[in-house]
Amino acid sequence: MKQVASSDQPVGGPAPLAGLRVLDMSRVLAGPWAAQQLGDLGADVVKIEAPGLGDDARQLGVAAGDADAKSSKGRNSNFYLACNRNKRSIVVDLSKTEGKSLVLELVRNCDVIVENFKAGGMARLGLGWDVLSEANPRLIHCSVTGFGQDGPYAAQPAYDFIMQAMTGMMSTCGLPDGLPGATPVRTAIPVTDLVTGYQATVAIMGALIQRAVTGKGQFIDAAMLDASVAFNVHLAQGYLMGLGVPSRQGNNNPIAAPSGVFQSSDGWLVIAAGNDRQFASLCSVLELDAIRDKEEFSSNAARVRNRAELHTYIEPVVRSQSSASLRQRLQSAGVPCTKINDMEATFEDVQVRHRQMVVHVSQAEDGAAVPILRSALNMSNYEVTYKAPPMLGQHTAEVLKEWGGVDEAGLRSLVEAQAVVL
Repeated sequence: MKQVASSDQPVGGPAPLAGLRVLDMSRVLAGPWAAQQLGDLGADVVKIEAPGLGDDARQLGVAAGDADAKSSKGRNSNFYLACNRNKRSIVVDLSKTEGKSLVLELVRNCDVIVENFKAGGMARLGLGWDVLSEANPRLIHCSVTGFGQDGPYAAQPAYDFIMQAMTGMMSTCGLPDGLPGATPVRTAIPVTDLVTGYQATVAIMGALIQRAVTGKGQFIDAAMLDASVAFNVHLAQGYLMGLGVPSRQGNNNPIAAPSGVFQSSDGWLVIAAGNDRQFASLCSVLELDAIRDKEEFSSNAARVRNRAELHTYIEPVVRSQSSASLRQRLQSAGVPCTKINDMEATFEDVQVRHRQMVVHVSQAEDGAAVPILRSALNMSNYEVTYKAPPMLGQHTAEVLKEWGGVDEAGLRSLVEAQAVVL
């Protein structure tokens, strides 16, 4: 599947964050996801990785060709590749005094630091906010944790699965009680990590704007718990308004009907007739005009109350016809409808291909192309350019020279002290 190629030159106006230096000391997903977005906007993002295997994300998921996990260049898993484009990688051993001193020197010459140590973890390294802000008063320090910097859970580690469970998300996903297979269900995508990363990025951008006015940096407490509870949006708001605890609805839209998943003769369709006009059009296409004016289906609210009965009319008709035929006729009639794509079908979809959601970047020394996802940032005066997710420690020497002013003798000294790995 051939799609857009990468470019090292910005297209359109200057990169919004050109000249901004970001030190990414985070691992796995939420923090790296936030730092990647800053890189997409043109910031110079330097990722600090531990000696040996590097970012834990390199070991998660699958790697092309079942790459050796112990490679000195690092394992490039799908998980790692998805959240580390547009960065450079250096290897620093934070257990060494020289390594911590080196990080402090890099902090003096950067704008933003993103890290996801446990609450208090940076302070225990001697790199707490008090130390960092004294070294660089303009620094914006974004600390991503599971439960925030304080509170009874602050010291606990957090994982997406755990967070989906405890923040109410899983309680609203899955088949309703009483049906076979009814159980709370997690999402396949680690949404709590991702929404935390997005929230962290927004906070960092806000802090940068504020710094332009005040000249001062600040500390950002980016908690997965906070972001995940807030991500419940209208379900949480309904509960707060006294409307009760939301229950699992399966694939049915709880506020519209018919709006759910229906089986055709050759697959699965989502049909979402969310208003009276769309319901009338649906009835016409399915030749169910006799039910359109039935009192129990006369309004959306009535259809939601009588959803089970409504489905007894719709399901046999849909099951007797092909997905392609139904999709074409329903869409032509103005009824939202689509087949349920697997990942292969998604990337073969004509609209996805038109939007060029895949880019190819050169990562290996031999110039072999690696496919990665395109950023979803679409701006009229700036086009994101792409650099491959870095190999482990690929840029150690050049970054230390550029950011830290380290000369060849200093570099040899750091290597001898085992503070860095080249």
